[in-house]
Amino acid sequence: MIEYFDSHCHLSDAAFRDDREAVLRRAHEVGVTRMVTISSNVTDARAALRIATATEGVWCTAGIHPHEAGEAAPADLEAVREIATGHTEVVAIGETGLDFHYDHSPRAVQNTLFEGHLALGAEIGLPVVVHAREADAEIAAALRAMPVGTRGVLHCFTGGARAFEEAMAAGWYVSFSGIASFKSFAAADLLREVPPERLLAETDSPYLAPPPQRGKRNEPAYVVQVVEAIARHLDAEPADVARSATENACRFYGVG
Repeated sequence: MIEYFDSHCHLSDAAFRDDREAVLRRAHEVGVTRMVTISSNVTDARAALRIATATEGVWCTAGIHPHEAGEAAPADLEAVREIATGHTEVVAIGETGLDFHYDHSPRAVQNTLFEGHLALGAEIGLPVVVHAREADAEIAAALRAMPVGTRGVLHCFTGGARAFEEAMAAGWYVSFSGIASFKSFAAADLLREVPPERLLAETDSPYLAPPPQRGKRNEPAYVVQVVEAIARHLDAEPADVARSATENACRFYGVG
């Protein structure tokens, strides 16, 4: 069976509260043997850690999403540090970044926390998972200014040439979600520019389900369809993309 790695999902989300075990079972049935569950704030990071600690083949992150930045307490970034440095199940910082589409948090606060996450990742040697939406110039500027050697991924990438160029120059990874299967997907040309060894696949579940599940709850099992969509854009075999993306995710997150 082909093995898949869902490099970005949200297993601690309330959407999975009632049937998380069934969701994990369906993922394993189609070959999704590894997952990283991403946190959105300190409370969520602790929940993600509990899931990762209890579930073989699942790891987690610690971080504060830009949507949650406005509600973050001054001590929250230090709490992220404590969670990230105290547990081997935590394999990345984030997700962090900038979202100027919804503007759920003040932009200045988003920027400050984003820079703090980048610095923290560099300090403790963990990669940073970055959310970028309608903030291309600002993301690019932050990547130019980040500490040398900071590692990371632009997750659920949908475009933004300046951020993409900075990420490529820094040796970062780029991850694509079910959006790659949408007719509206506008980043196919950039997808084809990602070096094969820096390409990741994700669901971002429970959001952004690919067809034919679009509009319904997403789940890690559907990373199979994401890989198939990526393969179509690359004119490649899905099995080859799955193998490469799995190897890449293992290397990026430092897991077996």
